[in-house]
Amino acid sequence: MNKNDSKNTSKTIWEKVDALTDDQIDTSDIPPLTDKFFTRAKWRKPAKPVTVTVHLDPEVLAWFKAQGDQYEQKINAALRIYAEAHRIYNE
Repeated sequence: MNKNDSKNTSKTIWEKVDALTDDQIDTSDIPPLTDKFFTRAKWRKPAKPVTVTVHLDPEVLAWFKAQGDQYEQKINAALRIYAEAHRIYNE
């Protein structure tokens, strides 16, 4: 990881995004949820988190902390995405 990576910021103007009403958001590319979807859907309750000690590069931790509150949950979400993306190769 480059030490400048944690200094990159989004160019999105989040205030404009937050100000959008539901009618202004284009959802035309999202298919409707049908009865078939809900028939196949499964309720997944997250497991109780466990506390661990993990060694992180200082700049990685700084980047997550710079994303705001709940940085630990964001680290968990990033690890979950990585694990799920690679699970197919380990089964």
